[in-house]
Order: sequence, then C-alpha cells, then structure tokens
Amino acid sequence: MKKNLQILFLSQYFPPEMGAPSARIYELSRHWVQKQNEVTVITGFPNHPTGVIPKSYRQHFYKRESLDGIRLIRTYIFPTANKGFLKRIISYLSFMFSSVLMGVWQSGRPDVVIATSPQFFVGIAGYFISRIKRRPFIFEVRDLWPESIVQLGMLKNKMAIRFLESIEVFLYRRASLVVVVAESSVPILEKKGIPSSKIVVVKNGVDLDLFDQERSGLQIRRNLDIENKTVVSYIGTHGLSHALDKVIECADLLRQNPHIHFLLIGEGAEKENLQNQAARLNLPNVTFLGQVAKQELPNYYAASDLVLVTLRDLALFRCVIPSKIFEIMAMAKPIIISVDGEARDLVERADAGVFVRPEDPQALGDAILAHQASPEKFNDKGLNGRNYVEENFNRQKLADDYMNFLHSVTSD
Repeated sequence: MKKNLQILFLSQYFPPEMGAPSARIYELSRHWVQKQNEVTVITGFPNHPTGVIPKSYRQHFYKRESLDGIRLIRTYIFPTANKGFLKRIISYLSFMFSSVLMGVWQSGRPDVVIATSPQFFVGIAGYFISRIKRRPFIFEVRDLWPESIVQLGMLKNKMAIRFLESIEVFLYRRASLVVVVAESSVPILEKKGIPSSKIVVVKNGVDLDLFDQERSGLQIRRNLDIENKTVVSYIGTHGLSHALDKVIECADLLRQNPHIHFLLIGEGAEKENLQNQAARLNLPNVTFLGQVAKQELPNYYAASDLVLVTLRDLALFRCVIPSKIFEIMAMAKPIIISVDGEARDLVERADAGVFVRPEDPQALGDAILAHQASPEKFNDKGLNGRNYVEENFNRQKLADDYMNFLHSVTSD
C-alpha cells in the first residue's frame, strides 16, 4: 500500500488569482488532500494581474491560511501589473527569495518538493529548498523559458539569453522529474539533453462539476442587451501573446452584421491598448468586461455561442495547450481555435471546433459567419467537446496519475 505523502508545492500564483497556473495547483492539491495526503503551498500575496495586493495582506511579510484542507503560506512579493518586463522580473525574484526563506523555515519536512513555472525563478527556489531538505525536486514546466520571452521579443540581449538558458538546463538536469503539460514539449527537452526517462506528461484538465454544461447565461445576456445576438467570447488574459488586436480587427470587418457581438472578458497588459483600438474604430459590437471569479466563469461560457482561443503565430505556441480549451469543452461550447500545433490537433481530434489561421481577422470572420449560417453543426461540436473531456481530461484522474509519478521518486 502506498504511503500518504507530505507535498510542498511552490507556485507564484494561487486563487483568488485567476489563470491556468493557479487553477491547476489548487485543483491538484485539493484532490491530493482528499486522498489523505498533506499539501503545503507556498505562494505570493494575491496581486495578479492588477498588481494590487488586497488590504488584508498588506503590512505582512507572510501569512498562513487554509483552503479546502490545503495549507497555504502566502509570502512577500513585489506586486506589479502584468506588464513591464523589468518590473515583472523584480516580482519574480522577490518571490524566489521570500519563498526560499519560507520553504526552509516554515514548511516542515516534506517528502517531495514541486516547483511550477511559467517563470523558472520558482524552480530555483524549489531546487534550493529540496537540497536543504534533502528531498526529491520536481520541476513542472508549463511554458518553456526563456524561449517564450525571446520569441515574444521581450528579451534580446544574447548574453542574458545564454545565462537564462544555462539556468534552465541546470534545473532540468537537477530535477528528479520534469513534468510537462504538452506532448510536444518532450522532444524539445530531449534536444536539450534531458533523458526521456525523467520527463513525464500530465496535461491540464477540468473540474467537471464546476464547469457544468447545464449552467445558464441568460441573465448575463439580458444584462448586456445581447439576448438575440451571436455572442463570440474571449475569456482570459489580455496579453501580448494573445493576438487580441486581430479579434478587434475582425469585429471591425463584421460591424455591419447587427447580429454578431464580441465579448472580451479579463485583464492583462494589452487591455488598455485593445480598448483604445476599439474606441478609435468606434465599434458598436464589442464589449469589454473585467476579470470574473472562477465560480462565475461557467455562466459567462454559457452566455456565449462561440468561444475563441487565440495566440500569436509563433513556433513556440505550436507546443502549448491553453488550459481554457478544457473549460470550453466541458461547457459544451464550440471553439474557434486560432492556435496551430498540439492545441489545434486536440480540438480537431475531439471534433470540438474549427481551426483558423492565427492572426488572420478575415479567416476568423469567415468562421463566425459559418456558425451563423449553420449553428446546429457548431452546437454538435460543442457536445463532442464535452464528451471528449469527460473521457480524457477529468482533473481527478490526472491528479491520480500525477500522484503515481510522485510515488515513483519518493519510494525508498
């Protein structure tokens, strides 16, 4: 019989912050606690993506909490909005130092230490704690750093790139396991000299109880006066990588169609620019809303007829699977996937939506008009998506798979 584990998890992001990292860590940890394991999460004071720490956390260097049986240690972080490369680096470094201190001082004696990216300064913290505690180190890689910031043009200094790449490979080599969320990440890591025997894939999934296809979005549509329209939604971070300027251009192309309305929900570094772009074009068919609490997200999906998943047309994004895909599928909503590579393959394999070329407003508009001409066909794709995630991406099943990997590195 496998013993229960004491797990230390480092993540800069955690609820009430929104986004894939916080949702993944919370849902995995909650499930592990339900299976009688002890989970301690070291995270920062909530501030993402606005850069504002709630009053209840101010004047504290750290604060202990509990959520659904998960032990939380919230620690100091330099808060910053999700924009400005230098400030974000300072934020990452502040959490790295404070989490090392908390991990050494406050975390007891865990059986295993897990650190999750996207930024690998968290990985450095996890590695140091694991060495001091003399416990296995698991490095969870959600985004490939520094490759992602290089391809986005956020980092161009060759010396800095080489330095960060050396840290990246160091962490991969020192980890007992490297956990990735996409199959296409495996050959990339193998090319960096990481043996396949220490790379495992645990994809993102979805809480099927929360994302229930029976939710109603009727009240939201009434409140926004879009009851009788085809509602095309984007729900998530409004960042540099998401190519939402092309969605605004698409809205401009379709402005003469009074029955199509775009709904953009969330926050991020590019939101103000996007709002200014829509204002300059004087678009009557675009509504911006702020960040929505996780428990309310299903209602906004339910209010949508089509849901967009978009990223810029970069080679990097052919190796990612945006976690919102699983939420959309669970809500039985058809997807317009404007991300090539593994994400596209997943949606097409499930027959849960249609692919359009990234950063192509005209192609996106054509897909929306195709839905308007044949909504029943697209609704069937939504139902296909629900069936597919029920069979393949239930978060509880994925958490059990992950636990088996943890046992493989902690067994004596």
